[in-house]
Amino acid sequence: MVLYETRFKGKNYQLGTSGFLYRSNKLMYDRATSSMWSTLHGKPVVGSLVGKGIQLKRRSVVTTTWGEWKNLHPSTKVLSLNTGHDRDYGEGVAYKNYFNNDALMFTVPGRDKRLPNKREVMAFRTDDGNVPTAIDTRFLKKNRLYQLQVGNDNVAVITSPAGASRAYLVGKVVLKKQISQVELVDTNGNLWKLTESGLAKKGSDEVLKRYPSHQSFWFGWHAQFPNTRLIK
Repeated sequence: MVLYETRFKGKNYQLGTSGFLYRSNKLMYDRATSSMWSTLHGKPVVGSLVGKGIQLKRRSVVTTTWGEWKNLHPSTKVLSLNTGHDRDYGEGVAYKNYFNNDALMFTVPGRDKRLPNKREVMAFRTDDGNVPTAIDTRFLKKNRLYQLQVGNDNVAVITSPAGASRAYLVGKVVLKKQISQVELVDTNGNLWKLTESGLAKKGSDEVLKRYPSHQSFWFGWHAQFPNTRLIK
């Protein structure tokens, strides 16, 4: 899942899934012009909107369990699976066989055997031309507080016991350890509270904002960004 703001310079673009793929990644379309949009770049790549300077703003998304999310956010509203349509939305029903093996449904320009095709990675890219970054999610489960540089940005990735990873733009702050599920301390002894929008410093108005990221299959991310840096 990739999350974007669909409003750009005062105009809201209504997007849908086109059914087309580019390098095994979905292409979206906007309902007004039927232009095709890159899911990973958030901009039109085919059609009348190409070259208009449109670039949707990325937002962060987290992949977690319902139990862990409900514990953190007990008042959350959930979309019902009772849609009125004859479709089973149960967990693992769709693409069950596909997820149980490493074979691909469609061809890709090349494969990188440093990871299995369908290993999940936490993916980062910048808009300034720097090399994209992918981190093996198994690495993050073993390194639940991990700081790195993405392009020119200093980023901290915090991973929960259930494997939910959130990234934050930390600047010069160096986080030392996590003392609870939602609390961390930095090297200067300052206490920070984890929220979905940022890390809030105790006793201060300072907030370290979330950093755009999402989880992806390794083969799909590498197909789009073959020069990606991999941390594993």
